[in-house]
Amino acid sequence: MLQAILEYIQGHQLEIISMIIGLIYLWCEYRASILVWIVGIIMPIVDIVLYWQNGLYADSVMDGYYALAAVWGFIAWKRGTNKETVSRNITHFPLHKIVPVILVFMAIWGVIYLWLDYGTSSNVPVSDSFVNALCIIGLWALSNKYLEQWYIWIVVDALKTVLYAYKGIPVKGSYYALSVVIAVLGYFKWRKLMAAAKQ
Repeated sequence: MLQAILEYIQGHQLEIISMIIGLIYLWCEYRASILVWIVGIIMPIVDIVLYWQNGLYADSVMDGYYALAAVWGFIAWKRGTNKETVSRNITHFPLHKIVPVILVFMAIWGVIYLWLDYGTSSNVPVSDSFVNALCIIGLWALSNKYLEQWYIWIVVDALKTVLYAYKGIPVKGSYYALSVVIAVLGYFKWRKLMAAAKQ
């Protein structure tokens, strides 16, 4: 039994490392800690290799973007929403941005899908492109510290749980299953933090 566990760990080292880093990321995001962006630079670097090895080409390429986006997110949170604040406050997603964001999402989804379908051997171009387009929007919403960014991550994490199980990356898939729960809890945590900041 112990031998089987050790063999499994040895065969899934990259997944396990990624999951550990991911759990740290979730904890930081849940607490609305700016450290989420530091961890958000490290995790994609590991995942680039993991995803490429498993044929998730969009995920692999997009993780380069996620690492760069994490740098931008760190700067955005650090500078705050105005000159009087030390760091960015949690706010609601502005209603006037919903339609433009949906249009941008559709455009990104289409571009990634076309690349996957015509430029790679991906056997999951629709779901892989959808999830990655949604992740781009999610990171943007997180960098703006919108409370509703958690809704996006609930959808992303649920879809990734299924996608990664299908692609034979069960450890990373289980990480995203846990992420769904953390995203729900994170929404309520951020809502409390937002209410407390207004008092």
